[in-house]
Amino acid sequence: MTGLADLAGVGVDRRGGFARHGFSGVDLELRRWFAEEAERRGLDVETDRNGNTWAWWGPPGESAVVTGSHLDSVPGGGAFDGPLGVVAALRAIDLLRGRGFTPGRPLAVVVFVEEEGGRFGSACLGSRLLTGALDADAARRLTDPGGVSLAEAVRTSGFDPARLGRDGGALRRIGVFVELHVEQGRGLVDLGAPVGVASSILAHGRWRFRFTGEGNHAGATMMGDRRDPMVAAAATVLAARRAAVDDTRATVGRLVPTPGGTNVIPSSVDLWLDARAHDTPRTRDLVATITEAACRAAADEGCAVGITEESYGDPVTFDVGLRDRLVDTLGGVPVLPTGAGHDAGVLAAHAPTAMLFVRNPTGVSHAPEEFAEEADCAEGARALADVLAELAQ
Repeated sequence: MTGLADLAGVGVDRRGGFARHGFSGVDLELRRWFAEEAERRGLDVETDRNGNTWAWWGPPGESAVVTGSHLDSVPGGGAFDGPLGVVAALRAIDLLRGRGFTPGRPLAVVVFVEEEGGRFGSACLGSRLLTGALDADAARRLTDPGGVSLAEAVRTSGFDPARLGRDGGALRRIGVFVELHVEQGRGLVDLGAPVGVASSILAHGRWRFRFTGEGNHAGATMMGDRRDPMVAAAATVLAARRAAVDDTRATVGRLVPTPGGTNVIPSSVDLWLDARAHDTPRTRDLVATITEAACRAAADEGCAVGITEESYGDPVTFDVGLRDRLVDTLGGVPVLPTGAGHDAGVLAAHAPTAMLFVRNPTGVSHAPEEFAEEADCAEGARALADVLAELAQ
């Protein structure tokens, strides 16, 4: 799809896939691309106080029909997660204009910043700041792996970090929000459908475990004399795998030893846990079980452990009336849940919100193998155009 091809060379990760993170040089390049594409269509572009970019078809106003997604990625992410929703939104406007449609309500495409949390560790950063779900002072103190604070990165990108925080004016403009996204799983593949509608999002969060022990020499320190935080961290990884049963999910995707030398027993190890389940009690129980195992492992190794909750989102059920309206508009497409978090899930507490999914034949996401067929992407854009026409008439 045109647009995705334009972005193919932006933010390429040398490890494979893409590394597109908020308030970076790559982010500024993506912003320029979106602004140029929007302005070429005669849309008015503005950036809100939290760095989210809006493109308006007609005068901005309250009770607007809003669509869009994000352009950032996880480290080593795929080409479709986020960008497909933005590209499809622009394509949907082209299709609507080709039909001679003029919206009767304000209509906007929004690009939320740092949805993946790939740089500052806080998912859905732009939408959570917008809604007040994330405290602005806490957000300003977030740091990336290089020690750069969010406040510094925002300032370097030309924005004012003092203005970060809940934006009631922008929030009131959202009358309804519809996000198109590549499916992050095989639901539509198994159902033989190119497009579907989301029903819900799992409860999910991120926790940081910091194990501290004693740094020492790998050759000169006898095994019985060690206080090795890596051993405790490794035991926690295995405990997370054992604890996630039935429909719960626990993942350790990032582990950082300090100082990180091959012949050095680390003095500390930071480990990040992603935990998800269909409801909050099961998610909390899962984390509690893993935390208990981490504390035992640390004690057994003569180490200490501290646990910090970096983000958490309750389960989301999308607006049932809006969901059914989309299903009817699209002729009875499948309805299915998702285990992935989205900006739509954050906005659901503040406005009627829905999601469209486009089939992913690999079932893989957050990796270079993520994919969607050209025909399915086009079908998704047509479906989004039909939905926008229904909602904005």
